[in-house]
Order: sequence, then structure tokens, then C-alpha cells
Amino acid sequence: MNHQMRTALFLAGGLGFFCFYLWGLHGLPGFGHYPGPYGDIINALTVYQRHATDAVTAVNFDYRGFDTLGEEFILFTSVMGANLLLRKQKDDREEDPPLDRADGRIVPPTSDAIRVAGLALVVPIVVFGLYTVAHGQLTPGGGFQGGVILASMPLIIYLCGDYNAFDRVTSHLLSEIAEAVGAGGYAVTGVIAIFFGLPFLTNFIPLGQTGDVLSSGTIFVISVLTGIEVAAGLVVLMISFFAQALVYRKPGNENRRLP
Repeated sequence: MNHQMRTALFLAGGLGFFCFYLWGLHGLPGFGHYPGPYGDIINALTVYQRHATDAVTAVNFDYRGFDTLGEEFILFTSVMGANLLLRKQKDDREEDPPLDRADGRIVPPTSDAIRVAGLALVVPIVVFGLYTVAHGQLTPGGGFQGGVILASMPLIIYLCGDYNAFDRVTSHLLSEIAEAVGAGGYAVTGVIAIFFGLPFLTNFIPLGQTGDVLSSGTIFVISVLTGIEVAAGLVVLMISFFAQALVYRKPGNENRRLP
């Protein structure tokens, strides 16, 4: 297939998708005109039934928790697939261009302002990420959003430092273990309910006091486990991509990674 045919095929597919997208938008209700009734029912019952003040998190990790379990394992499987594709091959070369060049262009060193600003953001990002994970049942957030925030911490360390700094604060093995614990813990939480004679993923933990961090029973537990899985999965992806793109060089007799 030549370039013209590929372009024509892409344009035809893009036009069809765009028309389908417009058709879908046309069927949506107008802004501010929610047709219900499911959202209205959830808003009316969430606080009473689950002691959670954020209905979205209650839906994700309780009312339709089985669907969310599948979504989490989609992420888990995607990370495993990317990690498998990016693994080091026997014929991979271990030579690289000069440290200050990439694709023929000079890469300027990170400025002091970026280093200071980036490092100053590390602790606030971790605190905000933990807050988002732990307070998902109370305020907008939860494990998915908080996990992404937590995973941005080592990325910022890389951007304001170098690969060596990133390598020091991350561990491929520990990240893989944490990802497995987060994903598996979600499923195990559902299985534990069966041992109490309840349906899978039934909220069996005492709900506590509405407004407290430890309220809403299994919603809090699953949100924390999801945050662990998402954060660890994204870190595994970063490690795999960096290991593929930033290969080893041998200056003298020492082995070190590219910044």
C-alpha cells in the first residue's frame, strides 16, 4: 500500500469517525438538562446507604464496582503488555549518541530555576496525591485520580534532574509488586464478601461516620488499592520507556545510564 492509499484510507476512516462522533453528540441532552433518573436516585441514596458524600466514587467502587474492577485490570494488562514489548532483547545495542545530543540536536542542561521549582513541588504533589486517594469518598477524586498524581512525582524528579535521580527514587521490582497488590487486593476485597455469605464486592465493612476519612466501608479500601495500582502501573511504564529510550554507555570502564 503506497502513501496515497494510506492517506485516503485514513481520511475516509477519520471522516466516518467524525460523523459518528457528531451523531453521538446530537443525542446528548443539553447542558444543564440532566434527563435522569439514575443520577437523581444515586444522589438521593448515596449518603444514606454508603455514608459517602461523593456519589461518583460510590458508583465507581460500590454500586458498579464489578465494572470498575474490569477497568482496573485493563490498565493492569496494558502495563504488562507494554512492559513485555519494551523488554530488552538479545540483539539490543548498548551504544548511544553523546550524552548532550538527541536526534542530531543539542539538549540544553536543566536550568537551576527548573530544578528548584521541580524539587519544591515534590512534597506538595505527594501530599495532594495521598489526599486525593484517601478522600475520594468525601470529595471529587479517588484512587484513579490520586494514583496519577502520585505517579507524576518521579516524573518531575526526572524532568528537573536526570535519569540517575529518577533511577534512585524508583524500583522496577517494587513497582511491579505494588501494582499486583493493588489490582489483586481489589479482587480479594470482593472475594472476602463471599466468605461472609454476601454477593461479590458487597460493602461488608462498617460504614462509619459520614464525613470521616475512614467512612464508607469498602469504598475507602478499594480507592486506596486502586491508587496503589494506578501509581505503580504508571511508574512501571515510565521505567520501561526510559530503559528503552535511554540506553547504556560505557565511558571508560564504568557503566552508567544516560540522563
